Amino acid sequence: MSQHDDSLYLTHMLESAIKARQFVENKSRSDYDSDEILSLALQHLIQIIGEAAGSVSPAARALIPSLPWTAITGMRHRIVHGYAIVDHDLVWNTIAQDLEPLIVAVKAALDRKQEIRCVR
Repeated sequence: MSQHDDSLYLTHMLESAIKARQFVENKSRSDYDSDEILSLALQHLIQIIGEAAGSVSPAARALIPSLPWTAITGMRHRIVHGYAIVDHDLVWNTIAQDLEPLIVAVKAALDRKQEIRCVR
């Protein structure tokens, strides 16, 4: 069996969520709509969060039951595979409402780092 460190993927999720929240600090939805670079950056960060979440083992996911794992990975799939029809309301609402609880939950899990190291 190869060694798998879930903390690496959780760290990617955390760092991307923090960046996304920083990018929208003092920004409005109209800023998102009018700034293509901001819009694309936020979509990319959500993709990273979803991709990293998909690499977190089931055992580590079970240690963070408050996160909607299927929705997180599903959001990544929607942006990647539905790139031509991105739901910008959903992207904005995800950034504005869903990332703060994710940040809190992942930080708490990383504080218990030994518990989340898993072997696949």
